[in-house]
Amino acid sequence: MSRTNHVTASRRVEASAAAVFALLSDPGRHSDFDGSGMLVELVTPGVLTNVGNVFTMRMHNDFLGNYAIDNHVVEFDPERRIAWEPVLSATSREEAQPNIGHNLHHRWGYQLEAVGPAATFITEFFDCSRSSDDWQEDLQEDMRGWMPAAMTTSLEKIEDLVRSG
Repeated sequence: MSRTNHVTASRRVEASAAAVFALLSDPGRHSDFDGSGMLVELVTPGVLTNVGNVFTMRMHNDFLGNYAIDNHVVEFDPERRIAWEPVLSATSREEAQPNIGHNLHHRWGYQLEAVGPAATFITEFFDCSRSSDDWQEDLQEDMRGWMPAAMTTSLEKIEDLVRSG
């Protein structure tokens, strides 16, 4: 089986790109549309406004236990694209603590394409092409396993949120 370095999921929603981007650029709303079930709560309130912003989320999964991620905004193009690179800032798992503070250069984000004044084609993406070969290899099971389903769920939730106002 060949190795991949990215995963995407896409969906057309009946909402403006401005409405979708407003939701995506507010980390306080991310747990409302998290399809992975890992987000617990936002630590640093505020709306994202540009590249260089950092927002911290408390999270949980079986591998890292309770942990925190500092998300560094690396792409910010209003109503078009937003992405961040997560950096582990805390974990309850002693064996994962050496990874604290290391940017592994994988990227989560969203690409938006307006398809009219009240419709948007959204693509959620995970890209580890900037990561080391070892890290890319470690991510293969996740990229073929839970990530696509989680992204699809996130996009469904985003649609529900922007349609309900």
